[in-house]
Amino acid sequence: MTDDAPELRASDADRERVAEVLRDALTEGRLDMEEFEERLEATYKARTYGELTPLTRDLPGAGAVAPPVVSLNKEPAESGSWASRIVGGEGSSAGAVAIMSGFQRKGRWTVPKRFTCFAFWGGGELDLREANFAEHEVEINCVAIMGGMQIIVPPGVEVVVKGLGIMGGFDQREAGVPGDPGAPRVVVTGFAFWGGVGVERKVTRAERQRLKEERRQERLDRRRERRELTERDRGARHRWEDRERRHWEH
Repeated sequence: MTDDAPELRASDADRERVAEVLRDALTEGRLDMEEFEERLEATYKARTYGELTPLTRDLPGAGAVAPPVVSLNKEPAESGSWASRIVGGEGSSAGAVAIMSGFQRKGRWTVPKRFTCFAFWGGGELDLREANFAEHEVEINCVAIMGGMQIIVPPGVEVVVKGLGIMGGFDQREAGVPGDPGAPRVVVTGFAFWGGVGVERKVTRAERQRLKEERRQERLDRRRERRELTERDRGARHRWEDRERRHWEH
């Protein structure tokens, strides 16, 4: 283990590698059972590399755990590459209108360089999570009079909000969040009178289901690792007891 980044969070795999060093030390007689159990308990409670390092510093194999290399450049989860979603050309439609009614754009569609939408006593939803983009930067101009609009963007997209609200407003919560490298930039402008324009960042249903399945699999893997660990620890204890018994018999 290295001391270069003691504040980094340790993973289950890191704790397992430290536990393996402790088990080897027990079977080789470097640790007695009491000290082994104390260090093993501290291993599973450890949250950072700084907490794991002292547990094996005086044992062979103490350099078995090293902090991982962390990449800050994440590709969007849904497409593999933002470049594949900036397609150029014209958009699927240039605008939408809702007068005492509603509109919706969702699924696979192409957002034009400038999209204008109008709502009067009505509402609309623009879902960009699966959309392509005609340009790297697109503008969505919203006019909401006694109505409302909701814009849904995927994680990684940069959002800039410049709209004006009178007895209404534009949601600024997602503005200022840095985008992924190469991701589109969505500029929300317009006017809201007795109405509002909301901006929300969400993953798609398919992506949410994928993440849920990943978490479920991780929980199953951790349970299996704990069962295997318990069996190994029981075996280590038996080997130590056998060695002690043979020692006293001779």
